[in-house]
Amino acid sequence: MSSVSRFLTSRWGPIITGVAVGILAPLLVLWGNPGNMGICVVCFNRDIAGALGLHRAGIVQYIRPEIIGFVLGALAAALIFKEFKPRTGSAPLVRFLLGIFATFGALVFLGCPWRAYLRLAGGDWNALFGILGLIVGIGVGILFLRMGYSLGRSRPAPKALGWVMPIVMVVLLVLLIAAPQFGRDANGSPTGPIFFSTTGPGSLHAPLLISLAVGLFIGFLAQRSRFCTVGAVRDAILLRDSRLFYGVLVLIVTAFLTNLILGQFNPGFEKQPVAHTNELWNFGGMVLAGLAFTLAGGCPGRQLFLTGEGDADSGLFIAGMIVGAGFAHTYSMASSTTGPGAFGPFIVIAGLVVCIVIGLTMREAKV
Repeated sequence: MSSVSRFLTSRWGPIITGVAVGILAPLLVLWGNPGNMGICVVCFNRDIAGALGLHRAGIVQYIRPEIIGFVLGALAAALIFKEFKPRTGSAPLVRFLLGIFATFGALVFLGCPWRAYLRLAGGDWNALFGILGLIVGIGVGILFLRMGYSLGRSRPAPKALGWVMPIVMVVLLVLLIAAPQFGRDANGSPTGPIFFSTTGPGSLHAPLLISLAVGLFIGFLAQRSRFCTVGAVRDAILLRDSRLFYGVLVLIVTAFLTNLILGQFNPGFEKQPVAHTNELWNFGGMVLAGLAFTLAGGCPGRQLFLTGEGDADSGLFIAGMIVGAGFAHTYSMASSTTGPGAFGPFIVIAGLVVCIVIGLTMREAKV
């Protein structure tokens, strides 16, 4: 087992993880997930928010087993290799806020960094504007890092705190399987507490056990390899370290080849699944997302994997993402296939202002 750990933590670890994601994400589409959305951490958290009734956009409501698997797979790896170390205290409230704004930006683009790369690999050229925006946002975040930006050090926490997010995921799994309903209103609509889409992207999903198994496998690999789609770009620019970046490149190439084999590669700008063609706000949304993810220390997938290690601050970032998704769909901030929502451009600009203020003002406190 130690030789496996050494291999996955070597420079080959991110590459192996990238290959796994590049193959499994298109297969999840084949098995039922929405097009070019085999894995999208932000979109899947958005669906979970809808399933819990935090928004009532009926087409995006489902408890995604992949998210549950990410956390529990990372937990398994952390326990096996003695890296389950509960911790907190690194500006948790700021991380919660960053999770909200990262989600606002990603839902204007309609995808997180994972989906941006997977959309490109599926032939969606709109993703190019999103990826360019992502790089710009990460670049701005790097400027703040060079200026001394820091959310401070976390400190050890009681073991019980580290189990909170894994237990939440187990509860979500129970709710997914049981799908409890308290009744129906006068119009015959379910009153919850759990809501599932009957049409739209939320109604499209691979079989539960397959989705959960894929999530567990990727969560295990990514915890060991430290795979991060935002950290890959950050480290390549800031540290001249391309170890994680190779993992992202391999993900794109492998997903492209897998889509070709499966007949899922459809190049073009128009009529791409769950996407819009507004170049400005595809770019702008991901500038905000890239900046917020960089200030928080990693992409949404990485944040989930860290919660499996017991990082409660990353847990608050994920909570912020779910809350942000609820706000985005309740208050017309999220985009649709026709373009940005009514308040999408406004929230991108407001979010950039907030994140810039955070970047300029947050410094590690001197003791």
